[in-house]
Amino acid sequence: MQISAKKLSTCLWFDAQAEEAAKFYVSVFKNSKVGHVSHYAQDVQGKKAGSVMVVEFEINGQAFTALNGGPQYKFTEAVSFQVACDSQEEIDYFWDRLTEGGQEGPCGWLKDKFGLSWQVFPSALPKMMMDADKARSTRVMGAFMKMKKFDLGQLTRAYEGENA
Repeated sequence: MQISAKKLSTCLWFDAQAEEAAKFYVSVFKNSKVGHVSHYAQDVQGKKAGSVMVVEFEINGQAFTALNGGPQYKFTEAVSFQVACDSQEEIDYFWDRLTEGGQEGPCGWLKDKFGLSWQVFPSALPKMMMDADKARSTRVMGAFMKMKKFDLGQLTRAYEGENA
């Protein structure tokens, strides 16, 4: 039997910030848009009639749903979104925008102002880490373990054996 999913999407559970979060994420990523917004028709589990229930949005073609479901569930680092960046300028942009009101973490990890975890990293990092020359990958790991926001220049120097 062949099972085919036509579309895979992500649902993000918020207490009451679904619309604010969707607008924020759409402002950070190009080629993104907010879609349909639906509202609670009646008072349900602490949610007032007319308040936002679900916001559909899209980031670079990836579908998301933001649900105002209540305070019972919180985001954890068990799930994160990865942003691969081709330049230091991109790393700086995404790091600065996503940490606004959030918090920096180690090794390219951060939490945004809604508590959602992100990994902002150079797209060259996986190649560096999987290099057949273990000395190179060890130097890169040693360098990034000391970082919060990744410094692509410093990682490249470690990879090449400069200032190691």
